[in-house]
Amino acid sequence: MIQATFSNKIVVLEEGSVTIPKGYKAGGIHCGVKKKKLDLGFIVSEVPATAAGVYTTNIFQAAPLIVTQESIAKENKIQAILVNSGNANACTGEQGLLDAFEMQKSFAAELGIKDHLVAVTSTGVIGELLPMEKINTGIKQILQPEYEIEANFKQAILTTDLCTKQMAVQIKIDGKTVSIGGAAKGSGMIHPNMATMLGFVTTDANIAHEDLLFALKDVTNKTFNMITVDGDTSTNDMVLVMANGLAENEMLTKDHPDWNLFVDGLKIVCESLAKKIARDGEGATKLIEVQVNGADNLEAARAVGKSIISSNLVKTAIFGTDANWGRIVTAIGYSGVAVEPYALEVAIGPYPVFANGLPIPFDEAEVKEYLELDTIKIIVDLHQGESTVTAYGCDLTYDYIKINASYRT
Repeated sequence: MIQATFSNKIVVLEEGSVTIPKGYKAGGIHCGVKKKKLDLGFIVSEVPATAAGVYTTNIFQAAPLIVTQESIAKENKIQAILVNSGNANACTGEQGLLDAFEMQKSFAAELGIKDHLVAVTSTGVIGELLPMEKINTGIKQILQPEYEIEANFKQAILTTDLCTKQMAVQIKIDGKTVSIGGAAKGSGMIHPNMATMLGFVTTDANIAHEDLLFALKDVTNKTFNMITVDGDTSTNDMVLVMANGLAENEMLTKDHPDWNLFVDGLKIVCESLAKKIARDGEGATKLIEVQVNGADNLEAARAVGKSIISSNLVKTAIFGTDANWGRIVTAIGYSGVAVEPYALEVAIGPYPVFANGLPIPFDEAEVKEYLELDTIKIIVDLHQGESTVTAYGCDLTYDYIKINASYRT
């Protein structure tokens, strides 16, 4: 595993994932929802874990999300997650709910635990019933040793993704090594306020539910809610965190001296997963990072950042390596934030392109060469306050249309 240390307190494991924390196993199997690829995955903790989740804002929430939210509400704990890909079990009515409950009940029976300790989630095509006979057959086989492979889990949750997405960190709390691991899927139908993405985070930290939920919401607003691919918010999106306490640290609360360290570790994991989702946008060739400085408040900074990364004109310009700064300024102008035009500064990477209400002369060839890089940074300074955020997106390419024009076929 590639390791790096941040501030001498956080060790980053770039290839780490959900099984890095103590007491977790994961795996996956092909059960037949998809034609060939792995399509049924699981995470299991040795003991019931404190749980917290954030969910899509789409009014049409898929059946698995309803089941999972109800289950966590019973005692704020889960012990396992079961996820299928290839079929979203969304807009499927009463039968969809029955199928989600059946998935939960079947996996709980295999594990010998209470039904509500299993969270279920699905991703894929909307409006089709799950092939429950195939899924139940897969559930009966999935815990066999040959399928208990963490890499299988990362593959089983994918849809149009071109790569798996994982990350882990380790920190010291009360002299104990606390690990946080994550895996995610997401490529299309991605937009701030949750999108067609699934995020799974495990930790062996001992932490109270209310504080875990607080940390997750805070970090999600800074990471997963700051990415966009295409402006669509899906029916199935969620991020779940399990904390099983096996690190045996003192109970973490917002009053604990190492609280901020834990939140920083969680943010590093979630930010890394969010950036990988944005970079893996359907057909994407570039990651776009938009840094907004000098806003009156965080809400204003986020609105400006989201407006820029959501602009199809900005995204296509980046794809075409066209330094069309006018599209950036236009996106800022319709963001809904009261920006002072003559105070605004805009740069594409290291190249200033706009200030004092006027364009700044620049070398077109140099900026075009910069725009051919894999990661493009746009820096905006509003000069109206102290708030700063970073939003993440990707370019919009011909392949995005090809992929989505034939998604069901």
